[in-house]
Amino acid sequence: MSQLLSLTLVAETLRLSIPYACAAVAGVWSERCGVVNIALEGVLLSSAFGGVVFTLATGSPAAGVLGGILVGVTMSLGHGLLAAKYRVDAIVSGIALNLLAASGTRFLLRAWYDSASNSPAITGFHLGPTGSSGGAMLARTLLDPVTLLAVFAVALTPFVLHRTRFGLRVRAVGENPVAAASVGINVVGVRLAALAVSGAIGALGGIHLALDQHRFESGMSGGRGFIALAAVILSGWRPVRAALACLVFAALEATQILLQGQHLIPHEVLQMLPYVATLVILAIAAGRARAPAGLGKHAPE
Repeated sequence: MSQLLSLTLVAETLRLSIPYACAAVAGVWSERCGVVNIALEGVLLSSAFGGVVFTLATGSPAAGVLGGILVGVTMSLGHGLLAAKYRVDAIVSGIALNLLAASGTRFLLRAWYDSASNSPAITGFHLGPTGSSGGAMLARTLLDPVTLLAVFAVALTPFVLHRTRFGLRVRAVGENPVAAASVGINVVGVRLAALAVSGAIGALGGIHLALDQHRFESGMSGGRGFIALAAVILSGWRPVRAALACLVFAALEATQILLQGQHLIPHEVLQMLPYVATLVILAIAAGRARAPAGLGKHAPE
């Protein structure tokens, strides 16, 4: 039980929170511009795969990060084109992209690497001390370039949304696309730009997953995109609050990992912790958080 009050828990929580937090902030960007986004799971999964493919092709994890971001932006823009430009129902579009990511990555794994379950191993960034102590794990996590990029994106998002002209336009088209269009704002263009930012930030979460595991595994996103969407709703569509909510989900997952093998709580109960917490928190938050008024509304023709 001493592990639950140690640097190991802190390190594990921070490490596990990155995919959740990146997906949540990506969801904030998407939904603050008025586009419902349940494709966060697909962005995580496809960008993780893209990061591994580019790393294997070049031998460079830095190239893998850039490649993963490119894939994440492409997926998010695809969702934006379908939902914002061509007026496809955003829920249908998101489900389609999630299914495409799940089946497409499995197909490409078999086609390129002769495996339906995982890719060949890759090398990640090797920064910080070696060893399995809590301090060493925490130092490696804090020095990881993807972690630093994720923290920077989370910290910068509130400033961009509330202190820049672009952020003002994003919030305007998310609150009232008709009024925004009436003053000359290109609603579809702003939404696509916001979704490009969303895809880049969400991709960092998928890349972190892949580099942390040193390979791609089929279905490795494991529902994190859906839990991140719950954090978006819980936070009232505020990026920092969403990231903090993700820390709670990550702490539950870290607790589950540290308690495995101690036989204090049945293994099946431990695995349920993050998902049960998501349902409980959503039930508590239901009806209390105010979504952007223009969420799901199309731009005027």
